[in-house]
Amino acid sequence: MSALARPAAGTPQADAAWDRRRVFLANLRSVGGRAYPRVHGLFREPSWVLFEILLPFLTTSAFVFVYRALQAPPQYVGFVVLGGAMTAFWLNVIWMMAAQLYWEKDQGNLELYFASPVDMMSVLFGMAVGGLIMSSTRAAVVLAVGAVVYGVTFTVDQWGLLLLVFFLTLAALYGLGMMLSSLFVLWGREAWHLTQLLQEPVYFVSGLNFPVGRLGFLGALAVAIIPLAVGLDAMRQLAFAGALGPTGTPPPEIEALILVAMAVAFTWMARVMLRILERLAREKGRLSARWR
Repeated sequence: MSALARPAAGTPQADAAWDRRRVFLANLRSVGGRAYPRVHGLFREPSWVLFEILLPFLTTSAFVFVYRALQAPPQYVGFVVLGGAMTAFWLNVIWMMAAQLYWEKDQGNLELYFASPVDMMSVLFGMAVGGLIMSSTRAAVVLAVGAVVYGVTFTVDQWGLLLLVFFLTLAALYGLGMMLSSLFVLWGREAWHLTQLLQEPVYFVSGLNFPVGRLGFLGALAVAIIPLAVGLDAMRQLAFAGALGPTGTPPPEIEALILVAMAVAFTWMARVMLRILERLAREKGRLSARWR
């Protein structure tokens, strides 16, 4: 903007521009503030990193030995290792994103978020950024150890599309986590118990340790509604190019479009549900789905 077009100081236009800048900076600081404890927590409690990586990797190793005992094709070992790496992001979405506002409510901190002059989406986005860094550490170690110990070989022909699918998967997953965080607050313990009940079934229908296309109609349904299923299937097709044969699922390009739609839909629903929470908190003085 030129000097002639820039509004003069003290005018309503200049004040509005300054207010927008101040709001943007406040939201940006809230993102950093919510990401800070998750990033620095990696260094304050090194034992957590060990448990977060070693214990889940035992499950991955168990499936590797099962496939080797059954003399399955070698790429199935790679499917398991890649699934074990993506588990880190799924668990972070459920326990560190979806449940976070519920924990904050129990600790008496949630009202501070609603009273602060920042958007709740920036608070959740900061949680997502910090959780992404935490989960990336575990996922990278699982992939590295799997490649070295179990001899997994990746054959990638389209690195750009693979990275795009990976980031779209994360966007859809964390959008889902933002939406579920509101449900955890509204439904309370019911949402917590439901999540625990559905955790293993979600692993199964997502094809965490096998190609999801082998489930037929159930696998196609999972690809349509669960970001982990569609993202993992697309990454397997791209990371093991030519090794899968007919998968019974859409090609990676179509699955990338599905992930875009999921990311947009989940983020929009998360924003709508956060507005409901804010209205309940500010107008009715409570956070509950019980209207009586």
